[in-house]
Amino acid sequence: MKPNVVFWYEFASTYSYLSVMRIDAEAQRAGVAVEWRPFLLGPIFKENGWTTSPFNLYPAKGRYMVRDIVRIAAARGLSFRMPETFPANGLKAARLAIAAQRFAATESFTRAVFEAQFALGRDISSDEVLSECLTNAGLDPVPMWAASSEEAVKTTLKRNTDAAQALGIFGAPSFTTEDKEFFWGDDRLEQAIGWALDAPQRGSAVG
Repeated sequence: MKPNVVFWYEFASTYSYLSVMRIDAEAQRAGVAVEWRPFLLGPIFKENGWTTSPFNLYPAKGRYMVRDIVRIAAARGLSFRMPETFPANGLKAARLAIAAQRFAATESFTRAVFEAQFALGRDISSDEVLSECLTNAGLDPVPMWAASSEEAVKTTLKRNTDAAQALGIFGAPSFTTEDKEFFWGDDRLEQAIGWALDAPQRGSAVG
């Protein structure tokens, strides 16, 4: 069985865009399995007394974030464009991503949404935009919208968010391993993969 990394991402997260576009290639290269886990940062921010993204609360940090991602995206050959509305409401996108699991299409739908938002600057709270993303991921929008409204899907998203909070996750992207080691940020992706790969050696050392 391959080592496993859980990929925690929020659709409104700019830095999640960078990880979404490369995590599969990095994991495949290393021989690590990835479990894609959408969750919501809103409830976590609320617990900290925040009403919006910290990049909005601290304008200098927000300006730095945009410039930082512009540099990283250019180096990776990615387009980047901040949408007019930030952070976007990613609730519907997250529910659709969970519903897409039954068609093994969570990854492709997630990539389509992040490309629409941060490569094209589109509003992912729009049903029209999300329907286009579903189509681009090879999914039929009509049954997918119906599936995203099921209580089981809503419950799964809440459980994901609760689980993220229980693990101490405070931002996205984040990565956890089977031994619940936690890594935050796109720049920690390789470290998370390496930690997952080294788990058998650590277990032998402890034993």
